[in-house]
Parts: sequence; structure tokens; C-alpha cells
Amino acid sequence: MDQISDAEFAQFQRFIHEAAGISLSAAKKSLVAGRLARRLDQCGVRSFGDYLRLLHGAECAAERQIATDLLTTNETYFFREPKHFEFLAQTLKSVPAGPRPFRVWSAAGSTGEEAYSIAMVLEDAGGGRPWEVIGSDISARVVERARRGHYSTARTEGIPERYLRRHCLKGLGEQAGTLLIERGLRTRVEFRQINLNSRLPAIGPFDVIFLRNVLIYFDAETKRRVVERVLGVLRPGGWLLIGHSESLTGVTDALQPLAPAIFRKPP
Repeated sequence: MDQISDAEFAQFQRFIHEAAGISLSAAKKSLVAGRLARRLDQCGVRSFGDYLRLLHGAECAAERQIATDLLTTNETYFFREPKHFEFLAQTLKSVPAGPRPFRVWSAAGSTGEEAYSIAMVLEDAGGGRPWEVIGSDISARVVERARRGHYSTARTEGIPERYLRRHCLKGLGEQAGTLLIERGLRTRVEFRQINLNSRLPAIGPFDVIFLRNVLIYFDAETKRRVVERVLGVLRPGGWLLIGHSESLTGVTDALQPLAPAIFRKPP
């Protein structure tokens, strides 16, 4: 198989920017080649140029989705940035209970660890009040994995012991070394394929939105558009959480900063 050329890499950069709004730096050239190499073999093509021609074919929408799945980053784990989950529990307890559910969106949440972490907190801290969690990602492949709720135990080290006992099933025999989110919690979390770089489906409004470690992959204009869309489904008085390595400076002035990477939409 040929090596990926600079011109071919530039075409893949344009492809993923148009598909997902993600800006790939030149340093990602080897990552792109590595993630697509096996797919070239599976498609029976011999070069990256041939694969690009395949992607641009009129009948290849399914292959374009596969390529998008392969080129989007899906790195996550349970209870990442724990202070955000402490804030979520405190916020839930401080908001007066009412007939409507407390709703949280895990946007671009990859394989579901974040959404299930949120659900565990809401179930534990809610005192029986209704809640809803939606997890989403651009990748159809990882959304299906999230729905299964089945993980290697190596990926579950951040789960507090009380949540492990209450909400997780340890694999035995052939399933040793794995963990399954128990059915009662798993069926209460909805997962959807959503592209943040396109018009959002009718999923809101939400009390809290987790948009963490996502904006770092977008250029400035894409960040502004994505945040504008997300704020459109955040309730007045609701909270937006971003990653600690991210900033909203120059992106929006419509939010009030409350704590590191935690913002509130004015009531």
C-alpha cells in the first residue's frame, strides 16, 4: 500500500472538516494513515488516492460515515474531571424538584462512559426525582457501543465503589475482565447519533449540558457555531460544562463563568 501523500492528507483534512467540523493539524498525518490503513484493505483498494475516489462516489454515503467514524477521536473514561460530577450532584440537590425531569445532555460523549457517569450521579443524588440523560456522538459505531454499556474493567477504574456496587455487573467466565452497566440504569439513558456541526434535532431543552474536550478539535468559527447551537437547547439558568483545557474566550459572551470550565446561562 502506498504512503499517504501531503496532497492526499490535505483532502482528508477537508473531508473531516466538512463532515464534522474537526480541524486536523499536520501532526495528525500519521494518525490518519494508521486509522484508515485497515479500511483500505477491507475495501479492496491499494492506495489512499483510490480510497478518496471511493469516498467521493455518488453511492458511498455509508463509506463516508465509516471514514468519519474512524477519523473522529473517541477517548473518554468514567468520571473524567470528578469535580464536574460533584458540581452536578450539588446542583441537582439545589434545584427545587418539580413534575418535569431534570435533563442532562452528554454531547460528543463517545462510547457512553460520560453519560452513564451522569446517570449514576442523578440516580444517587436525586432523591427519587425524575431525570433524563441523552448521550450523543457523531459516530454511529461508538453510539452502538454506548448502548450496550459493556466495558473492559480497565476503563472503569474511576467509578466510585458505591456506584460499582449499585449500578454495575462484574463479568464472570467468558466475560471476566469486563463490566456491564445494569439494565435498570442502562435503559434509562438514551443514545443518539448527532453531528454538532449540523442543525440539531429537537432534543432540548436541558438543565445541564456536558460539552467537554470537544471544542479543542474545532477552528474558531466552528467553535462559535457549535456553542451557539448548544446554547439554543440549554434552559435559561442552565449550566454548560466544558473541558479544563478549553476556553470560551472569543467564542461567546452569553454565559456567566461560575467555576473552572463551568458556565451558567442567565435566567
